[in-house]
Amino acid sequence: MRDFSADHRWLSINTATVRKQRGEDWPLLDILDACAARGIRAVSPWRDQVAAAGLQATAQRLKSHGLELSGYCRGGMFTYTDATSRHAVRDDNRRALDEACTLNAPCLVLVVGGLPGALAGQAAHRDIAGAREQVTEGIAALLEDARERRMPLAIEPLHPMYAADRACINTLEQALDVCDALDAAAPDGEGRHVGSGALGVAVDLYHVWWDPKLHAQIERAGKERLLAFHVCDWLTPTTHLLEDRGMMGDGVIDIRPIRAAVEAQGFAGYSEVEIFSSTNWWRRDGGETLDVCIERHKRCV
Repeated sequence: MRDFSADHRWLSINTATVRKQRGEDWPLLDILDACAARGIRAVSPWRDQVAAAGLQATAQRLKSHGLELSGYCRGGMFTYTDATSRHAVRDDNRRALDEACTLNAPCLVLVVGGLPGALAGQAAHRDIAGAREQVTEGIAALLEDARERRMPLAIEPLHPMYAADRACINTLEQALDVCDALDAAAPDGEGRHVGSGALGVAVDLYHVWWDPKLHAQIERAGKERLLAFHVCDWLTPTTHLLEDRGMMGDGVIDIRPIRAAVEAQGFAGYSEVEIFSSTNWWRRDGGETLDVCIERHKRCV
């Protein structure tokens, strides 16, 4: 396992971690400047932040700072109620792919969606199995476009508490089942079965740390399917289902054994800090939050 204690070469900042500081939005271009000033070499921006800053302006600022991406957030939300919403979802995901290509992202992260309408407060139905079928259908369609653009797709399973409204794929096993169904693994020269690299998973510790099958599924994923690795911590008690993630070291996730398992499969990318924290880290100065991310990445990741 790599030693992160001496520097933060392999730290990436998901820009949601510092999107709202002291009650105000922190503009994306300013976030990129602050990261570069601290020697942070990679980020993972969100589409709404990119839209506010401008796609070309974001691409130029990334280039001027020499910043890489660890992923692009996000595509997905595949479930729909009718033909119109189905087409709208597909068009939006194609735009997300094009944006990811413009920003030279290594993958487009997919948060797949739950029951249609649930995120807005009124689910159209209770058929979660049907929602999962729509998700698989949507990923299959997007995969064709992704292959043309040579942009890998990373399915991010979300904690089961989000099954109704944000993601009906809730375990790494479920995500890998979709990968195997749509991007069948083939034997390599050493007899191992590997995917094409076009479709894989994003392992976010906040969502998967609790899973008793986690280590076995990381091994199942292998190097080709492990496209992104997100870190934060799970606080006890957790006071908000979305906006109470912890800084690494402040909660109950045993981070290093999971990173060791991921790296044992050959993953050698960034550890991406992604923290939604409306009552703590979003209330601080953005530079302070970034400085703590650097320190905790060295000490706890």
